[in-house]
Amino acid sequence: MAVSWPAWWEWDLELSSHVLKRMEDRGFNEVELRDMLERGRDYRPDVIEGRWVITTSHAHLAWEVIVEPDYGEQRLVVVTAYGLGD
Repeated sequence: MAVSWPAWWEWDLELSSHVLKRMEDRGFNEVELRDMLERGRDYRPDVIEGRWVITTSHAHLAWEVIVEPDYGEQRLVVVTAYGLGD
C-alpha cells in the first residue's frame, strides 16, 4: 500500500548544519540523502514534537531521516540521518 505523505513532503529541502556535519561523519552526501528521501517507505512522529522520522534505506541498509516542517517558510528541514546500525 502506498504511503499517503503530508503536504510538507513536496516542499523544498533545507539542510541543517547538523545534518551537513553528519554527512561527513557518516559517509553520505546530499545526492544520496535526497535519494534516501525519494525512496522513503513510511513516516512517524519523532520523540521531539513537530519532527518526523522517515524510514528509508541507503547502501542496502535501513536508515532513518529526521525532518522538521517549517510551515512559515514551507520548507522541509532535514535535521539528521543515520543508519539503524549506528
